[in-house]
Amino acid sequence: MGKLAVRALCAVLGVVFVGTLFVQAGLVWTLVSGNDPEDGSVPLTPLRIVTILGMVSVQVAVVCVWRLVTMVRRGTVFSHDAFRYVDIVIGAIVSAALVWFTVTGINAPGQRDDPGVTVIMAGIGVAILGVALIVLVLRILLAQAVARDVEAAQMQAELDEVI
Repeated sequence: MGKLAVRALCAVLGVVFVGTLFVQAGLVWTLVSGNDPEDGSVPLTPLRIVTILGMVSVQVAVVCVWRLVTMVRRGTVFSHDAFRYVDIVIGAIVSAALVWFTVTGINAPGQRDDPGVTVIMAGIGVAILGVALIVLVLRILLAQAVARDVEAAQMQAELDEVI
């Protein structure tokens, strides 16, 4: 992985992490201060709490991807240590999908006249789960690469003994 790509990815991850912190801080401040009265059309307090939880899942995924990028930069990503981070990313994506489905459920009663919005939101939740499945496939590929790396190291050791 090139240095420019690593730096760009780290910059994006940093912006996303700081952005989610600002969103969380704003939502917590709104919840605590009570300066924003609800007009009753949408239950804002549950949506704010769910959004804060969703931001936590994004932050967890960002930290784990950062660690994986660090492993790539050091050349240690083809090890068993990488599986822990990939598994956490998969869990964070699934939890983000569950948070999205919760938002869809909270929003659904207000969409009785136009249920298409709820269907679209549910479709987005399914797409988020699809991303988790893609990462799972990538985890399987990582497992195959680690197995090949171990096998190559064993063959190299045998070859070194012969020579």
